[in-house]
Amino acid sequence: MSEQPSPRLQKVLAQAGVASRRACEQLIANGRVEVDGELVTQLGARVDPETAVIRVDGRRIPVAAAKVYLVVNKPRGVVSSMADEEGRPDLRSLVGDRPERLFHVGRLDADSEGLLLLTNDGELANQMMKAASHVPKTYMVKVAGTPSSEGLGKLRTGLTIRSDKGKRVRTAPAKINTIREGNNPWYEVTLIEGKNRQIRRMFEEIGHHVEKIKRVRYGPLELDVPPGKFRRLAPQEVAKLRAAAK
Repeated sequence: MSEQPSPRLQKVLAQAGVASRRACEQLIANGRVEVDGELVTQLGARVDPETAVIRVDGRRIPVAAAKVYLVVNKPRGVVSSMADEEGRPDLRSLVGDRPERLFHVGRLDADSEGLLLLTNDGELANQMMKAASHVPKTYMVKVAGTPSSEGLGKLRTGLTIRSDKGKRVRTAPAKINTIREGNNPWYEVTLIEGKNRQIRRMFEEIGHHVEKIKRVRYGPLELDVPPGKFRRLAPQEVAKLRAAAK
């Protein structure tokens, strides 16, 4: 019976949390990866992750590192980055300095709070981001003023909003449930996409400023830790994430 071949270099890098597999292929092609002291630029190269010494841009990659999956409750004012160049509070201030190279899945802007997934599993992260068009994300949203039934109807059926590049793009239908009525009502908003600052721009289109956004669910995950805290996912939760990504 023949031995199973060693995995390809780009797969090993992706599993180590360096980046998505496609991005790792680009790193190799650009001559930024060394294996056992030798520059590797061929995408078909295979390596033994148990013995190979792999460096990206001169930094050794712990390819045999255990996979880490953290659910974090990001407070308002914290940026979705492990290291912020402007010195603002970042995710490292919540989870501490860690040996793994963690990156976030499904960013939240600095003014938003709630559930954020951190992992060094590049393959799963890439799958989750590719599956953003069908993985539901639920938010608690507080707005200034009371939107009309007609305005909420537009959110439920989809409307056009401005993009970062200034173009008009159409949103997919959103689920909108009223949580608390009043002059500054709260809504539960569920999206199956993730355009940048989408919820804020959706409500702006119907004439209302968003005061607070808190993500409480991401696919099968529910927010269950206090603000600024985190916990590791159980194996069955990781399995559910993989299923959601497919």
